[in-house]
Amino acid sequence: MKPSWITPDWPAPARVRALSSLRTGGVSLGVYASLNLGDHVGDAPEAVAENRRRLAAPAGLPSEPTWLRQAHRAQVADLDAPAPVLAADAAITRQGGPVCAILTADCLPLLFADERGEAVGAAHAGWRGLAAGVLESTVRALGVQPRNLIAWIGPGIGPRHYEVGAEVRAACAASDPAAQAAFRERPNGRYLADLPRLARTRLESIGIERIFGAAVCTYSDENRYFSHRRDGQCGRQATLIWLDGR
Repeated sequence: MKPSWITPDWPAPARVRALSSLRTGGVSLGVYASLNLGDHVGDAPEAVAENRRRLAAPAGLPSEPTWLRQAHRAQVADLDAPAPVLAADAAITRQGGPVCAILTADCLPLLFADERGEAVGAAHAGWRGLAAGVLESTVRALGVQPRNLIAWIGPGIGPRHYEVGAEVRAACAASDPAAQAAFRERPNGRYLADLPRLARTRLESIGIERIFGAAVCTYSDENRYFSHRRDGQCGRQATLIWLDGR
């Protein structure tokens, strides 16, 4: 079986290329079966390397994706820099060749493209990253007016399965009061959080009007997606974006 993926359904310029991988078509075993692309989750390094190799050619990647060391922060890696800092949770490029990559297993991958096809970016957004301002940092790094950007919210945990404590609601509301509407209280005093809604609210507050995606729940689809909330130890899928060279 070959690796498979979905492509964003958004009106990006033809030069913008993007995909979000599914968990099938790789060589990893057990809880990592089978297309695990994360090298930090305990899988055999040789299996991860083979999975990444298997994805590259069919996807037409122009280069090896830049794999970040994600930690729920707001740092952004500029892949056009001579030596980009990889301890980041977002990446941007304005050149043909570099591939921005985000690894997830319930957190949201978000993609950005400017309407002229001259800049793209990707961000890793769980609740901590959203509260820290990772989306705002990515837009600033792109250097494009928000009204000229389009955004795509990729597969992540859906609002029926993402239970959090009151401290999460408070942290999100502290930096974005409108975030309170994305939490539904449960009888046990905890909350169900709508992560895609939290992301959309922040994108809208930045000034991005054209927002797509946010329809796929990783927790609900065991056959296609890894989910840390559902399975605990598991693999990671990747969401990639790049510009065709010219």
